[in-house]
Amino acid sequence: MSTAAFDATTHDRIARLGQQVLTGADLAREDGLWLFGLEERADIFDLMAWANRIREHYKGNRIHLCSIVNIKASGCSENCRFCAQSAHYQTAAPRYELIETESLLGAAEEVKANGVTALGLVAAWRGLEEGPVLDKLCEQFARLRDSGLARPDASLGILRSQRVADRLKAAGVECYNHNLETSPRFFSQVCTTHTYEERVQTIRFLKRAGVKICSGGILGMGETREDRCELAFALKELGVHVVPINILNPIPGTPFAEREPLPPLEILKSIACFRFILPRQEIKVAGGRTVNLRDLQPLIFMAGASALMVGNYLTTVNQPVEKDLQMLKDLGLDPAWDRHGFHDQEAAPLRLRNPAPKPEPVSANA
Repeated sequence: MSTAAFDATTHDRIARLGQQVLTGADLAREDGLWLFGLEERADIFDLMAWANRIREHYKGNRIHLCSIVNIKASGCSENCRFCAQSAHYQTAAPRYELIETESLLGAAEEVKANGVTALGLVAAWRGLEEGPVLDKLCEQFARLRDSGLARPDASLGILRSQRVADRLKAAGVECYNHNLETSPRFFSQVCTTHTYEERVQTIRFLKRAGVKICSGGILGMGETREDRCELAFALKELGVHVVPINILNPIPGTPFAEREPLPPLEILKSIACFRFILPRQEIKVAGGRTVNLRDLQPLIFMAGASALMVGNYLTTVNQPVEKDLQMLKDLGLDPAWDRHGFHDQEAAPLRLRNPAPKPEPVSANA
C-alpha cells in the first residue's frame, strides 16, 4: 500500500456508495471495480467502516457458523491447481473412501455441541450421478436431517442432471456449496478438466430443485482485482445465498504452492467490496483465514463478514472452535442463527433507524 496524502473526494465517494447500498440500491460494476482498486490505508478503513454498517443494517449482530466433514478424501480426477486432493498432484493429504453413516452422525453431534447449525458433507470427486453412491448419500442425508443435529448441507461437485438435484433436495439437502472459484476469464488458469459453465449449470439445477446455494471463490491465486469484482457480480446475478471467501493457503505439491500471499489489508478490502456488491447475502470467511490474516481475523466482521467456517478444513487445520466463539463474544456478535434462515435476503429493504448523514456532493472527476 502506498503512502499518498489523504484524498477527501475518495472519502466522499465511498460514503456516497455506502449510503446508496444502505437504501437498497444496487452497486454499478464500475463502482465495484473502483472500490476493489482502492490503495490507501485510510480509504480501505473507510470502506470497511461502511461495510460494517451495511452488515449491521441487513444482518444485525448475528453470525452464521458452519462446519464441514470430508466424507471421501483425495483421489479427485479434476486438476484444480490449488487443491491438495487432486490425483494430479503429489501431496500429503489423507485418502479414504466414503465414510459410514455413524461416523457422519458423530461429526454432527460434535458440531451441535459447539453451537454450529450447519454441517456440510464434502466429497473429493468430479461430481455426482445416478447410481449406488447417490443412493447411499441420500440415505445419509435423510438420517442427518431426521436426527435434528445439524442442517444437512453438501459439496459434492458437478451435477449433470436435474434428477440428481431433485433427489438431493428430497433427501434433506438444504444448502449446496459449489464455488465458481474465480471470474470466467481466469477460470482456465485454475482448472482445465471442467469448465466454468459446468459449474454455473450445476447451480442452476440446484436452484430449480429449491436448494439454497453456497458459492464463492478463492482469493490469491494470481487473479486480478477485476477478476474478483467479476466474481462478485457473477454470484449476484446467479442469486446465491451464501458467499464463502477463501484465501489461498498454498499446499506443497500443488501448482499454486509458490504463490505469494495477499497482504492482509488487500484481503479485508476484498471482503468489504463483496459486502457492498452483495449486501443481503451471507459473506462467509472460510479456508485460509488463520494463516493469512493471523491476528487481524476479528477485522473480517468490520469488513462485512456475517458468517464463519469453524472447525478444521478439508486438508488444513483451523484455529480451535472455542477461540472463534470467544472472538465473537468479545466483539458482541451472536452466533445464534436460524437454521432455516435466509429470509432476510428476500425481505424488502429495511428502513434506516439512524440513517448516516449524506456526504457532501462529490466532484465529477472523483
